[in-house]
Amino acid sequence: MYLYHYYDKTIGAFRNLSDLPIEQAKSVLDTIKTTKPNSQTAQRHDNYVEYRRNCERILRTEFAKKGGQISRTAPHYMVVEHSPWLYSWYENCEYIKIQIEEFDINTISFTYGDSMPTFSDKINDGKEYRKKLYTYKEILDIIKKYGLPQDWNNDGKFGPERYIEVHIWSDEIIKKYVK
Repeated sequence: MYLYHYYDKTIGAFRNLSDLPIEQAKSVLDTIKTTKPNSQTAQRHDNYVEYRRNCERILRTEFAKKGGQISRTAPHYMVVEHSPWLYSWYENCEYIKIQIEEFDINTISFTYGDSMPTFSDKINDGKEYRKKLYTYKEILDIIKKYGLPQDWNNDGKFGPERYIEVHIWSDEIIKKYVK
């Protein structure tokens, strides 16, 4: 299994708004909206930073309950296998592809779909993977049952899940890939 991280090559890989103070994160997002208005990132709503941090609090709490090893306040984000939709997000898209075996699996968690809709109170369709965070072993069972979302829902026609989101709670492997 490969994990992918998509990014704008003019900005760089693994740049996380949640690593910045709130006001600075909002300022960066405003700059993106002005300088890269056609990017998916520019379409985020005004309260995105607060929503993202609340979601990360939920992810951290749920992963801690499962015994996950957490050394970051906010995770680095990747996805399971290639996502054509995410590749279209950036004007100058690049990606980093890392074999999952490089990671200590005790430092990574997963949501079946993007974590924000997964934990949103607005989505109540009864699917078993809503409001759930998975360990590596658990996500393998979900993949076996449902497949990869990008294979059956790349266009989002069947719901918000278009990929499996991966949360990397350590800098150890990531720092090898950041330039």
